[in-house]
Amino acid sequence: MKNGIIAGALALAVSSLSFAQTGTFTAGGPLGTVNEAGQATPMSSNVKVYGSFRFAESCTFDPAKNLILAMNAGVAQDMQENDGYVSLLNPDGSVHTAKWIGNDRNGLVLNQPLGSAIGNGKLYVADIDHVRTFDLATGQPGDAWQVEGANGLNGIAVASDGTVYASNTRDPQRVYKVTAAGQSSVFLDGSPLMAPNGVAMDNDGNIVVVNIGNNHVMTFNPAGELINTEYAAEGGNDGVVVLADGTKIVSSVRFGSISRIAPGAEAEVIAVGIPSAASICYDSVQNQIVIPMNNNNAMGFLPLD
Repeated sequence: MKNGIIAGALALAVSSLSFAQTGTFTAGGPLGTVNEAGQATPMSSNVKVYGSFRFAESCTFDPAKNLILAMNAGVAQDMQENDGYVSLLNPDGSVHTAKWIGNDRNGLVLNQPLGSAIGNGKLYVADIDHVRTFDLATGQPGDAWQVEGANGLNGIAVASDGTVYASNTRDPQRVYKVTAAGQSSVFLDGSPLMAPNGVAMDNDGNIVVVNIGNNHVMTFNPAGELINTEYAAEGGNDGVVVLADGTKIVSSVRFGSISRIAPGAEAEVIAVGIPSAASICYDSVQNQIVIPMNNNNAMGFLPLD
């Protein structure tokens, strides 16, 4: 009898899994429960929840919603594929939606999301060897573009015309270019890249790249020509953002510092001692830098002056 119960339970689990993979995608909602009366009940406004991360690698900020989108790589691929998800955070770091993208896997493929960017009403995500897009309003999966030759896409930025630039940190050390139609090519290959990681667009449409292997903050024009090199206070850099006045903020994932580089000035250290300071984002409403902290499963918040 016991074996029959186990077999029946296993059949039900397999049936449920099959349904989950073929159902309709639904984005997750704000924190809440269903009460004893069967009514959907949002969490009380006097309760705040922090956390919800599983290897938080990058974030991006949606000023229209005044929410932070946090990328979670999930567990290692050899443990479970398709385990990545996206959380929504309030500006104070409390959880708005624990799993906005990834609440279920119905029609969703998101293996190990690292870099993220917002543009053209979409969320763009670097996912191993794909660039994936999601509707910014609904979370609905959009395009999934395979990047030929990529094996570890990391930092990502999107130009105003929808062109995507994404770094491949491990060999081959490259920055790839993906057109708005999904056609990929090699934008930068080899030196001066040295384990390239963070990528950002500056205010003139140029591409800014930081290396893990040194402290270089490099600006390339759309033709791929190096037009400027600045220097963060430390090497081992992961994230870079460019503010409206041209100031660059750079995070060192290896050494835990945040550098601020004003136009024409040397780097100024504005924070230290942050474990695994990964791919930062800028919250333009609250004027703060948000700092994912990788396997610390946390986010740091740094107000700017």
